[in-house]
Amino acid sequence: MSIQEQKKVKEKYYNEAIRYMDNAKDFLQKAKKEGKFYSDPKYVKVACGTAYSGMLVALEGFLVVRGVDKPKGKVRKSIEFYQENMAKIDKKMLVYLNGAYQILHLSGYYDGILDAVVVHRGFDLANAIIEKVRPSFQ
Repeated sequence: MSIQEQKKVKEKYYNEAIRYMDNAKDFLQKAKKEGKFYSDPKYVKVACGTAYSGMLVALEGFLVVRGVDKPKGKVRKSIEFYQENMAKIDKKMLVYLNGAYQILHLSGYYDGILDAVVVHRGFDLANAIIEKVRPSFQ
């Protein structure tokens, strides 16, 4: 893949991931923070699920640029697919991925955690991954 093609792929996936994160932030505002906690688990769950999806979009772009093939015979990729590939490519991103998975997907989306500090940490981890896909404008 040429550098120009890589830049186009990064731009496409980065822009889509940012769109997801913007939507996630909007949902989080609707959750109404009261002190250190959010008051509406429904919006926290939606926000966390949306942020997690945005992070996966960015990871997809990262893997496409690295030439990683989609899994054979599977329609849907599992978290293990991303973990296995990140373990081979970038250990720091694997740590971010695991943290974001635990916070955003499991604690946030499934359990509806209301602790604002924890939710924001999940968003920070997702944003760190998304930044890895950001195209350079040189």
